[in-house]
Amino acid sequence: MASSQFLLLVLVLCVFSVSADVFVSVDCGSSETYTDENSIVWLGDEEYMSNGESYVVQSNNSVSHIMDTLRVFTSRNKNCYLIKVEKGGRVLIRASFNYGNYDGKSNPPSFSLQFDGNVWANVKTMSDQLVYYETVYVVKGDELSVCLAQTVDDQFPFISALEVRSLDSTMYNHVDSNHPLFLNRRIAYGSNQTIRYMDDPYDRIWIPGIPGNSLVSLTNDATDIDTTQGDHPPQQVLQNAISTANLLNFITLNMRFLPIDNVPIYMNMYFSEVTQLGSNQTRSFRIFKDNESFSDPILPPYGNFTQLFVSNLTVSPNTTFSIVPTTDSTLPPLINALEIFRVGDALTDGTNTQDVESLVSLQNEFEVLQDWSGDPCLPSPFTWDWVNCSSEDTPRITALYLSAFNLSGSLPDFSSMDALQTIDLSDNNLDGPIPDFLGTLPNLKELNLANNQFSGPIPASLSHKIGLTIDISDNSDVCSTSDESCQNTDSSSSGNQPASRSANKSPKNNNKKKKNNLPIILGTTVPAFFLVWAIVGVFAILHYRSKVATTSAVNPGQTSGGNSPYGEAQRNNVDNIQMADKYDKDPEVAIHHENSINV
Repeated sequence: MASSQFLLLVLVLCVFSVSADVFVSVDCGSSETYTDENSIVWLGDEEYMSNGESYVVQSNNSVSHIMDTLRVFTSRNKNCYLIKVEKGGRVLIRASFNYGNYDGKSNPPSFSLQFDGNVWANVKTMSDQLVYYETVYVVKGDELSVCLAQTVDDQFPFISALEVRSLDSTMYNHVDSNHPLFLNRRIAYGSNQTIRYMDDPYDRIWIPGIPGNSLVSLTNDATDIDTTQGDHPPQQVLQNAISTANLLNFITLNMRFLPIDNVPIYMNMYFSEVTQLGSNQTRSFRIFKDNESFSDPILPPYGNFTQLFVSNLTVSPNTTFSIVPTTDSTLPPLINALEIFRVGDALTDGTNTQDVESLVSLQNEFEVLQDWSGDPCLPSPFTWDWVNCSSEDTPRITALYLSAFNLSGSLPDFSSMDALQTIDLSDNNLDGPIPDFLGTLPNLKELNLANNQFSGPIPASLSHKIGLTIDISDNSDVCSTSDESCQNTDSSSSGNQPASRSANKSPKNNNKKKKNNLPIILGTTVPAFFLVWAIVGVFAILHYRSKVATTSAVNPGQTSGGNSPYGEAQRNNVDNIQMADKYDKDPEVAIHHENSINV
């Protein structure tokens, strides 16, 4: 059985790799690969997510095998699933949540749902009902991210299932491609069952529309309906319709499900004649918005369909749409299906590209960092746990906080992150020379390299950088300069010479390791720098004039005893180093909603 599951997984992955179309179904919290009753292949999420814990809902809250498992996240600012897609392709993403009282607390949580650095929804889960959210948009990269983030204390985000479907490029293209669509309603009127894949090749979920008072269900007797145009509704949603019982009534669609006023929407109405009309029969109607004519007369075709789309129309919960027969119609109006989306704000371009590329180089070098994915800065304030970002529309990385991340080895070049102001790499196992590129970062103010295994000289780019605070304590093999003091550690000295560097070498985990006696703050401010040396110069001139000084040669790295006019500055042979402390309203689609319509 295990071998057959493995073969199925390999076949599925091969299909995805050779096709530009994406049809990914992830059963979150599960480790199984299986095919459901709709012929959809589901994959466990262990290949997509390494963080979080798997749970099973309580047995009396089961809604389906797929939704019985879930993954819960109790750590990190956000946790993201990544799915490979075709750049520039239009996709449908569906995220499903079945609380099922998995934790026994009867307290369904709320949390943030995000995609590609954009806010998607404030998820409001339910005790005993499945809730799902859908978005349709054009992806900007070659992978998409779906992220969950905690917004309320002690309410941890979770997810039951994640589905990604490629759509035809001609679908839902009546809205600017830089704006996402968030599903509010998708209804198949007159149907007595939910319609999805395989009846809908794009796996949209069409909920049965329940006829209200004075409405009747109709069945289409056309054996074949052409659905290759427009937004490609499946034939099955056009095989049923609702209508009024007579010409005196009309169909009213209300917007009471909208949470707020002035919501921009994208709406599709689908109309298909259910029978071949006689020569003396006519079905003709208009759409009215709040009692004002909103369309030309519509005559639904038989064996085909008419799609009325409404793009970027602003509506409110009290807005109504009415389907009213024209004066020359001999048959009452009908409607087969309806889709309503909220039009989202413009998609973000994401964090600065060169910063993201540098973060990738860090992740490639240090495996522990690969658990973070999605946009590192967006949406604010849900950044990666170890970065800080600017507040620009295209954010820049301004800080790296990687203290005690158990990083080992040498640092890769991330000099393209030229907006960095703070870098904290303390308490790791980094070794090799201190990279010279760190001193080329134009905005760098704080650099903490303490308690690592760096060796060799401090690069001149750092030692000469004005305004930089650097902590290099507890790096026993670091030299203060690049001159012969880094090689000539056996030279004799007098007075209070620092201890030999060779005496400080010890394993990283040796608790008795001596402190590196190198000073740890580079760079103060320009005025202070010149002021100090001006004062020193004045005293030196006065001293020289008062008596002839006895001079002696002093090797680099040594001192001339306690009589040096330059004090610590001369003893450490780095002019600008001093001692310092360490651095320390969202669309909700519930499976239980009632899609009734009013008369």
